[in-house]
Amino acid sequence: MIKSPTRQFLPLIAFCSLGIIWGSNFIFMKWAADYLTPTQIVFWRVLFGFVPIALYAVATGALKWVHIRLAKHFFVMSLLATSVYFFGFAKGTSLLLSGVAGALSGAIPLFAFIAAIAFLPEENRSVRKSFGVMIGFAGVLIIANPFGSDLAATNLEGVAYMALGALSVGSSFVYARKYLSAHKIAPVALATYQLGFGLVTLALLTDFTVPDAFWSDQRAAVGLVIGLGLLGTGCAYIIYYFIVGTLGAVAASAVTYIPPVVALLIGVFLVGEPIQLSSYFATALIFVGVFLLKGSKPQPDRGPKPSSSDGAS
Repeated sequence: MIKSPTRQFLPLIAFCSLGIIWGSNFIFMKWAADYLTPTQIVFWRVLFGFVPIALYAVATGALKWVHIRLAKHFFVMSLLATSVYFFGFAKGTSLLLSGVAGALSGAIPLFAFIAAIAFLPEENRSVRKSFGVMIGFAGVLIIANPFGSDLAATNLEGVAYMALGALSVGSSFVYARKYLSAHKIAPVALATYQLGFGLVTLALLTDFTVPDAFWSDQRAAVGLVIGLGLLGTGCAYIIYYFIVGTLGAVAASAVTYIPPVVALLIGVFLVGEPIQLSSYFATALIFVGVFLLKGSKPQPDRGPKPSSSDGAS
């Protein structure tokens, strides 16, 4: 049976679309940060992202009552892969240029590898991977520019929060692998649980007083509700699972190369951010580091993994 051209290229279209969606998240966070606190940004993002994910999970029959016995693990995942992760990125983006923040998001696999080395004895500690981590973190250090004279342009605090978010979501992959992989939970179900638990936690910590000026700013409001929530969180997870199911988990993880580039392009050409040449060089170093990590041990796995999306931002 010959596939139609549209169906044949659908995974590729989905792959590129996901990279663009995730790459645009940083400018949406930047606009929202003019009116909202990072915690508020994260709460509304998770709320509007949870709805399509939950509906999709129910429609596909992925949610099971038996999963309730793993509630404590879902709660931990909600902290690592949702609340702390999104908060770190929202806070970091509010302090940095959106393009720079997007570039730093490319370091997520580096932090995932560090966490794996620390908590998974079976993790391959090859020279190539270690070299990749050093190169990648050299890129992060260049962006941080700790010895520069103008810390307002490249804010160390912002870099630290981005690193916190990357470390948190990177650790979530290790946690899911150690405590949830054996249970063979559908990824969309795990995403539903972690977003749901995260929503409850954030509801206890969030100030719901939103300035009227925020809703009056259509760019900021639409960016948060549609860009970050429905597209950047809800639809992005669904698209990711589709890519995993059609192209495989390893191929799907390559989408992490796209968001930093998209974020940089948006920052420079659409917003006019004064991004320095060193940031482009640093981004290239991060890419090389991630490539050395992912290219060292191919895994012909075509099944979905029970962890949150790799590189989701």
